[in-house]
Amino acid sequence: MRCRLCDSTRLLSVVDLGATPPCEKFLTTDELDSPEPTYPLHLRLCEDCLLLQIPALITPEDTFTEYAYFSSYSDSWVQHAKTFVEGTVGRLGLNEDSFVVEVASNDGYLLQHVVDAGIPCLGIEPSVNVGAAARERGVPTETGFLDEHLAGRIRTSLGRADLVVANNVYAHIPDLLGFTRSLRLLMAEDGWLSIEVHHALNLVSLGQFDTIYHEHFQYYTLLSATRALATAGLTVVDVELIPTHGGSIRVWARPEAAAGEPTERVAEVLRLEEEAGLHSVAGYLELQPRTDKVRQELLRFLLDAKDAGKRVVGYGAPGKGNTLLNYCGIRTDLIEYTVDRNPYKHGRFTPGTRIPIHDPEQITKDRPDVVLALPWNLETELTHQLDYIAEWGGELVFPLPTLHSTITASAKALGRQSK
Repeated sequence: MRCRLCDSTRLLSVVDLGATPPCEKFLTTDELDSPEPTYPLHLRLCEDCLLLQIPALITPEDTFTEYAYFSSYSDSWVQHAKTFVEGTVGRLGLNEDSFVVEVASNDGYLLQHVVDAGIPCLGIEPSVNVGAAARERGVPTETGFLDEHLAGRIRTSLGRADLVVANNVYAHIPDLLGFTRSLRLLMAEDGWLSIEVHHALNLVSLGQFDTIYHEHFQYYTLLSATRALATAGLTVVDVELIPTHGGSIRVWARPEAAAGEPTERVAEVLRLEEEAGLHSVAGYLELQPRTDKVRQELLRFLLDAKDAGKRVVGYGAPGKGNTLLNYCGIRTDLIEYTVDRNPYKHGRFTPGTRIPIHDPEQITKDRPDVVLALPWNLETELTHQLDYIAEWGGELVFPLPTLHSTITASAKALGRQSK
């Protein structure tokens, strides 16, 4: 394996999660008796450029031609996108004469707000089924994987983009250098690029190992993202720390000639990373012990619940949840089933662990003792959605960043009434 950013062969093991199936390959009933391929999930660090990465053992085509993830099933994520669009329209002065392109635009969760603002836009989405949902929303969408050929064709036919948005896709591309050049091709000479990506500072310092899965090929600090963007003549001019996905960075970049001086926030985030030891090899070596601690605490909790005769179910079937379930060895002996708002997943089974996935209404019917929230990064949203389990004394548990349960407003009210 060579570093996909600098081509170095000096790659250091950071955390080894064994071998797991691809996290979005949900099984049908007919597939339960068939072999299930697994691939090593082994995160490494380039000792020369400090890019975190895993080997490209599956291709984007394997994952994204038909995809199980629809962004709009998360209310908080749609609101996050709306807030971003409203702020960016004002910040950049976008109007009906502007052009916005989003790469990996999913089901139109973000560009629907651009359409509502009367700004011309285009989504680029490789998943046929997800792109169809975007077009039904009235969001112009090109089906395909962004590469230099597609970027050039869009630039020729529709013009250069004043803003290119690449939310949670910069980690999904094994051809990092080619993809970065493609982003640059889409942009006007005075254009802007906005990238959101999970921050490796949180991954390492909080032991967020479940954000590691096969469709994520690399994991960024601001330092490594800056180095990657520079390969296509893009300069980082600003950065924001945002709470999504357990802690992300929104990186703003421009073509070098239009960049100007970076904001003070760039220096501040780089300082935070350096203080955490992430501008050298040493800081990354804490991830494996932190990962093991999370696994031990979660398994201890679930085994104690089983011994106490408690009924435990899951909430959500996200990609990160499947990394968590597989690395911890959690199956139906510890979690009876999980539920998800996405109808695509109903009646299917989680990859590897083969836990059945139901409609969320199943929780109301069964009234379980414990609900384990697998998309723990949506704690505020899920605590609100699931406050009804307090009616029967149910406990909502989040496995990360540390194992904890939430007490909803309803539960507090019930507690006051019982006194």
